[in-house]
Amino acid sequence: MIANAACVPRPARYLLRFDDLCPTVSRERWRQCRSLIDEFHIHPILAVVPNNLDGDLKVSPANARFWHELRVLEKTGATIGLHGYHHLRQSRGRSFVPLQRASEFAGVPGHWQRTWISEGLDILRQHGLDPRIWVAPQHGFDASTLRALKAESIHLLSDGFARIPFVRGGLTWIPQQLWGPLEKTEGLWTICIHPNTASLSQIEGLRAFLRDHAHQFTSVDAVMTDFALGELTLAEQIYAQLALRRILISRARRRFVSLPPMRIANQAPACEPRLPRAISGSARRSKAPPSGRRKSRD
Repeated sequence: MIANAACVPRPARYLLRFDDLCPTVSRERWRQCRSLIDEFHIHPILAVVPNNLDGDLKVSPANARFWHELRVLEKTGATIGLHGYHHLRQSRGRSFVPLQRASEFAGVPGHWQRTWISEGLDILRQHGLDPRIWVAPQHGFDASTLRALKAESIHLLSDGFARIPFVRGGLTWIPQQLWGPLEKTEGLWTICIHPNTASLSQIEGLRAFLRDHAHQFTSVDAVMTDFALGELTLAEQIYAQLALRRILISRARRRFVSLPPMRIANQAPACEPRLPRAISGSARRSKAPPSGRRKSRD
């Protein structure tokens, strides 16, 4: 057992988490992910949307064997996670982990959050699953979410940027800090994979990483046994805050780089040659699009 909550394990340990699972998940990509679980004997977190209404997750026709596949994986060591309710992000409330502006849960009144959590758990249990851990869509959850989870006897969640699991708000947080395989020297690292959007090269990259590091992968049950859980030390709190800040800065940078170049006032686009000043206004008007159709801007 790791002696106390301030002790960061060395060498590093890893957890694997698959998000956005529902009957309409990409069938081919999910098949490839399951093959990795079987090949390397991984015990992942399976984050399941109980009643999906998000069109972005309707990638393949509904798989009639989906729930059976999850039951088999749970029996062989996977942990089932409750991944929201409908996976609709219509709230702008501030989350404990403010990576995204939109959220399904953060900012929603507490009684609605508890209703959605309760109904989501019921759906998963009706399919023969035992959901034990909370996985918030878009990392969106707040104090009302934690109260609702405790009221529904869910005491684990997968989120945060520390290097060790910790207790906050009466729940145990198992950090999730990576969205792809990355070698680390110390700490507990959860790698989150979205089968719907993972490319074949990303799946093969994960396979290569597992070939080298499968012996370092652990399970939720082992984490709960191996770590003496407690609140984070001040040093680890600072580490987690700095890690979150680095991610926010990195995402802001990527958004800025992806913006189209600013157009200088009164400067025509490079693809549209400037008309000579001598051309009359009537000639300019003759270039306008037909009535009823507005010319689109770049």
